[in-house]
Amino acid sequence: MKTSHDDTLLIHSGRAPAHFGGMVNTPPCRASTLLVDSYADWKAARANANPYGHYARFGTATTRSFEALLAELEGAYDAQVFPSGLAACTHAMLAFLSPGDHILITDNVYGPTRAFADQVLSKMGVQVEYFCPLEGANIAKRFRSTTRALYLESPGSQTFEVVDVPALAQVAHAFGAWVLMDNTWATPLYFKPFQHGVDVSIHAATKYLVGHSDAILGAVTTNQRAWSRLQAHAQALGQTAGPDDIYMATRGLRTLSVRLQRHQATALMLAERLQAHSAVEAVLHPALSSSSGHAFWKRDFLGASGLFGVVLQPVPAGAQALEKFFDQLTLFGIGLSWGGYESLALPIDTPSRSVTPWPYQGPLLRLHAGLEDPEALWADLTNALSVYCDTKALAL
Repeated sequence: MKTSHDDTLLIHSGRAPAHFGGMVNTPPCRASTLLVDSYADWKAARANANPYGHYARFGTATTRSFEALLAELEGAYDAQVFPSGLAACTHAMLAFLSPGDHILITDNVYGPTRAFADQVLSKMGVQVEYFCPLEGANIAKRFRSTTRALYLESPGSQTFEVVDVPALAQVAHAFGAWVLMDNTWATPLYFKPFQHGVDVSIHAATKYLVGHSDAILGAVTTNQRAWSRLQAHAQALGQTAGPDDIYMATRGLRTLSVRLQRHQATALMLAERLQAHSAVEAVLHPALSSSSGHAFWKRDFLGASGLFGVVLQPVPAGAQALEKFFDQLTLFGIGLSWGGYESLALPIDTPSRSVTPWPYQGPLLRLHAGLEDPEALWADLTNALSVYCDTKALAL
């Protein structure tokens, strides 16, 4: 569809009501076998980037509706669905790496992605090296003749540093390496990866794209240069996703813009107030000037989502105080994932790092600001923080 505004793309792209009896949404196509009308059609289907034949594992109208919408929204050449966000991360790397290759990964990467790199890529003979998220163009000294990929996550998981994507991408391309980036936090609305030198953009669609905490899905978009490698690898390893999860993601995407506006506004309000609270040691939110890489966020990003980190002041009661804090919360649920309509709070262990030491002493929390009344969320946090502070005397 010819339009320059994301809000319009979100509503109209990837739709074909005339093909489905006028239905506004492309329905979930629950199918395995797909029939064609003639031998010529069968030959044509096999020639269409699918050497094995016409089969639902390679996509249906439901699949293509979501993939077309996501690719157009992100400015990509095409998109591929995966059964989970982690599957999207791991298979994106596998598509561009071989035994003996070297990959550079930002040190603030998603924990399961790090585990995959350390436990699987290394076993395959891929040399894994981590680098400081704020290293910038100086990363050139880390490139080798065997470096085939640079893997970014911006902001980083748990600690939310923003990297200088254009500078890193320029160096990587000068060495002939692919640039992969996990863009889950910002979504295609608030960061346009292909405008900043990224070749492969990865999404845990489970989060904001689905938006309602009721489906698990991953997706990868690429530029034209990278597409054939990603698609061939996904097909060779049988990567696909169920029609109902894809349908839920497409439906969620339609309201992404209005949801993100509320997530962003509430999270920023909470982050600013928490920054001034006596019980807080630090707030890790890219839109705050005190956060690492804030200047890159301000330059390259179009907005912020609802996920950020908070470091509490250390107290003598330690774990007991933290337990009381979480048990006092009523609106913030304690649970994994994020990006749904609900607010979440999660205790985070000391982040895993290889080259960047963790500078804080207090406990790290990850907060997701949902769509509840912002003042009610603030009251919930301040009530829990007051209990946390009252526990200072418990260990004395």
